[in-house]
Amino acid sequence: MSAVSRVAIVGGGAAGTAAAILLAQGGVAVDVFEAKPDISALGSGITLQGNALRVFDQLGIWDQVKEAGFGFDVLGLRTPGPEARILAEIPDQRTGGPEFPATVGMYRPDLARILVDRATDVGASVHFGTTVAAIAGDDDGVDVTLSDGSTGRYDLVIGADGLHSRVRELIGIDVGPQRTGMGIWRAFVNRPASVTHTELYYGGPCFIAGYCPTGEDTMYAYLVEKAEDRSGVTDEQAVEIMRDLSMAYHGPWDDFRADLSTASRVNYTWFTQHVVPDAWNRGRVVIIGEAAHSGPPTLAQGAAQAVEDAAVLSELLLAADVVDQDLWDAFHARRLPRAREVVEASVQLGTWLIEERRDADIPGLMGRIGALVSEPA
Repeated sequence: MSAVSRVAIVGGGAAGTAAAILLAQGGVAVDVFEAKPDISALGSGITLQGNALRVFDQLGIWDQVKEAGFGFDVLGLRTPGPEARILAEIPDQRTGGPEFPATVGMYRPDLARILVDRATDVGASVHFGTTVAAIAGDDDGVDVTLSDGSTGRYDLVIGADGLHSRVRELIGIDVGPQRTGMGIWRAFVNRPASVTHTELYYGGPCFIAGYCPTGEDTMYAYLVEKAEDRSGVTDEQAVEIMRDLSMAYHGPWDDFRADLSTASRVNYTWFTQHVVPDAWNRGRVVIIGEAAHSGPPTLAQGAAQAVEDAAVLSELLLAADVVDQDLWDAFHARRLPRAREVVEASVQLGTWLIEERRDADIPGLMGRIGALVSEPA
């Protein structure tokens, strides 16, 4: 018998829906509370490495992800400047196992839809436009008051509500995301036939210029700059800023630049980092995903680490008879060191770039990263 029979999950992103799917498949009654009014996701594209794909297979969505996305096994490096010379094409490691490509790029809202649909299909109840207002726990369960005034009692509450987690605040954890000094522009554009894998340009006016194919005729492009306050920028201004920053990059960038418009879903976010350094739970309330840890997207591990959290927590809950300290010790032993190592590696790569150590051994670094993310959760 599972340690829990009724669970509330706050947050309908990758971590929350992954936990909902796995627990519901295991016979647990699951309510997911998502503050947004419908299935949506910020941004344009997402890069998913093998360890994320391995969990998606557990969730029963790999076939849909494969169909909706664009898989590849090579990472390219180019020089800035008019020639856009190819420095290297590095075979990428299949960190999820030989049955998955090394990397899949896809449109982020497509992934959100696939996850929510799967959670619903296996029996989880997803409530949009609702979040948690108050939590009161005891040894046997948790009383939850929702933003619509309704209440419920659960065996466990999972806070998967992202960087600015309300659940983290409610349970008194004051460790939160800190800026690392970088910001990223992203845009969704048409994919030229020549773009068949991610390529990165180091140097020039930006720390990184890159792109990732997401489908037969779609992709997303990104530029990483020194963090700026871009809060008042209009859609039209965002397009012009991204176009101007990209002028030093050529090759496929010449096509992207011509394609940029307000329809490109240009958006800007800061890089952040944090890891809650001790227990991620307070009694029967636990935080996972970006509520518990975040790193810059330099390693493309945000969603992967979030769904790994969900997979490990669900596995332990379904295998245990009770929610006790042994369960939490097992969870933290498997997840805290791994999350910390991935975040530290993500931050270190950004630090090297800020310090203008662009002559670092990038191919060798990519190999070390591959070894890191291939470890089982």
